[in-house]
Amino acid sequence: MKHIVSVNWVREHLNELTIIDCRFHLPAPDKGLEEYKEHHIPGAHYMHLNKDLSSSVATHGGRHPLPDIHELHSKLEDIGVHDGGKVLIYDDQNGAMASRLWFLLKVLGHEDVWVMDGGYSEWMKQGYPVTGEVPSHEKRGTFTFKFEEDLLTDMEQVKSQLPAFESGSAYLLDAREPNRYLGIEEPIDKVAGHIPGALNFFWMENVENGKWKETEELKERFSKLDPSKEVVVYCGSGVTACPMFLALKEAGYEKVKLYTGSWSDWISYTDNPISKIKN
Repeated sequence: MKHIVSVNWVREHLNELTIIDCRFHLPAPDKGLEEYKEHHIPGAHYMHLNKDLSSSVATHGGRHPLPDIHELHSKLEDIGVHDGGKVLIYDDQNGAMASRLWFLLKVLGHEDVWVMDGGYSEWMKQGYPVTGEVPSHEKRGTFTFKFEEDLLTDMEQVKSQLPAFESGSAYLLDAREPNRYLGIEEPIDKVAGHIPGALNFFWMENVENGKWKETEELKERFSKLDPSKEVVVYCGSGVTACPMFLALKEAGYEKVKLYTGSWSDWISYTDNPISKIKN
């Protein structure tokens, strides 16, 4: 797999990697940091979804707006990320949080970045070493900032593409669980439903028993999507769309964009159309 590596590979290359722990629990935002402080992969630094990988919530932009990319770039250099260096990211949330940082590193132009398959639970299951020691920031890195703007899209662009999504000349994929997409229930956001023309591809179906499906399985999952057409992915707030983005890249899709604000941004504009599947 191009973007996902096994815990065995990580163990063998431990000293060659800048490792970042992204464990995070939406109902308890600081629980992941507490878990990290208790124990983590040796040498791993910690990055927090709300404090490092998102910016403050505003009227528009969704529940997890992208962070200031220049600030994030500086933070990453502070923990040693550098040109030519390898970055390994893990979480314990089926790759959702790790994929968020993986995506952001791609936006910043860093190429050598991977997500660890199976997450921290798989590392522990193998009996590999852990520590409570927090690494120092003595070795500051330098990596060339290259803003890959083409990976991102916003509400206005998505709105302008609604005819293309509805006709099938481009694809809009909703990564949320089916009942949220269908508008049957909405436990988080104020409005239920989905963006017109969106197809439902639940992000959790990219994994099985806590591990990512193999490349061929992901190719089969997306086989009805023409890889020559543009694919835009979204979710509730732009986080779990990131593992969808990664899965599509793993399956060979090149024209993929993330609607960063996602559903929580879309519904912040009261004149935006919404769809529900009628029973």
